Amino acid sequence: MSDEIDITQMPTEELLELMMEDLYDGYADEIVAEVKECLSRGMTPYEVLTKGLVAGMEIVGDDFRDGILFVPEVLMAAKAMKAGMAVLRPLLAETGAPKIGSMVIGTVKGDIHDIGKNLVAMMMEGAGFEVHNLGINVSVEQFLEAIYEHKPDILGMSALLTTTMPYMRVVIDALKEEGIRGDIIVLVGGAPLNEAFAEDIGADAYCRDAAVAVETAKKFMQIRKGVA
Repeated sequence: MSDEIDITQMPTEELLELMMEDLYDGYADEIVAEVKECLSRGMTPYEVLTKGLVAGMEIVGDDFRDGILFVPEVLMAAKAMKAGMAVLRPLLAETGAPKIGSMVIGTVKGDIHDIGKNLVAMMMEGAGFEVHNLGINVSVEQFLEAIYEHKPDILGMSALLTTTMPYMRVVIDALKEEGIRGDIIVLVGGAPLNEAFAEDIGADAYCRDAAVAVETAKKFMQIRKGVA
């Protein structure tokens, strides 16, 4: 429907509202056109990101949490977000735009499930985090290598099998052995997990879905910045 609208004639406020609606509906091509139109009007890449894409993903996240949207719709929205980010990312890097924080995320060794983990990664990026997605079947060595390379604020680990859940403890124990456990926030998630398990292995929090992961990450970053 939005392709019938001449976005070049729209007031900027309406254009941003349309961007949020198109993101919600998962219209990737429209998002790219709207991002470029906003930039052509002199908006900074960071303004386009926060007022258009992040604001839109917040609504998606809220509706996902409340059971109004489901995984397929959220994946569509995240894909549209990714298309907009492909335009903005190099510009954001040039301007040194502020980020909320950074994250390394992966599905633990022995586990090849990645839909939930990818959803978390995309929604975290949509919330303004820099995300390094290590993929599936990630070993403790790969996690440590990525942590030393990227120096993230947050480590996210996912598991969908009860047999691979204990590997999360292996990674956390390795962080302790390296003396860096206190430097990083550890969030864990996956269908068979719960809060008691997260507490038992020494994680900072269990996140039952992508929306909760974003909220939890933001909360921990506020605490971290407040203490700093």
